[in-house]
Amino acid sequence: MDIFCKIINGEIPSKTIYEDEKVKVILDVSPKHTGHTLILPKKHYLDLHDIDIEVLTHIMEVAKKISNLLEEKLKPHSIVLLQNNGKEQEVKHYHLHLIPVYDEDPQTDLEKVFEILTK
Repeated sequence: MDIFCKIINGEIPSKTIYEDEKVKVILDVSPKHTGHTLILPKKHYLDLHDIDIEVLTHIMEVAKKISNLLEEKLKPHSIVLLQNNGKEQEVKHYHLHLIPVYDEDPQTDLEKVFEILTK
């Protein structure tokens, strides 16, 4: 079982900012930039080639909502969506990164970012 399955099952704690029947959205514990977020499907899919189109569509709908939340609360100048496959995929469980980009990254700690996003 991979780390994301353990997070989804509640075996490993996470900073969950959104959850529904299909996905869990968490803050990355090793963020590239402040507010770096991961969208995890609750059902295990290896990668883009493995995931159901209905789940992929739902993930993109959630990505739109979470991007709006990140823009509203953290004020980045851009949001990068990133999804890796093959050797570049560190955890072998489909996930979509939402990475805010700033002129000057505020370097806010995870607990504070969680508080800002969940108020």
